[in-house]
Amino acid sequence: MRLDTDPSIFYSQTMGDLEFIGSVMDTLAVKFLENIKFLDREAEADCILEAEWQFGQLLNEISNNSSPFTGNLFPEMPAIINKLRKESNRRKSQIEDSYVPQENSVPEPVVSPAELNGLLGSL
Repeated sequence: MRLDTDPSIFYSQTMGDLEFIGSVMDTLAVKFLENIKFLDREAEADCILEAEWQFGQLLNEISNNSSPFTGNLFPEMPAIINKLRKESNRRKSQIEDSYVPQENSVPEPVVSPAELNGLLGSL
């Protein structure tokens, strides 16, 4: 992005790398959503959401007018970026909807009321 070279040399590799990052983020999101027994689910969600934010920033940088990959030189590039951005927004929404932040959750008791009565009743 910052090299002063012919952008067409790096265009296909850059678009391929963005597609790869998107597919990795898809895999991470699917694994996260499938496994509801992560020990620190909120921290995992925060890490994935941070990675999605960073990916969004990269997509913004590539699609802005100062990028060497302009829509004039590469007319298919805006469609690719928009597709990746929509997929990223979908993943973020799914992850945000899948967990309750720690301050809103009700902790499960370590000992059930029946166990507690049994323990206290034996004294």
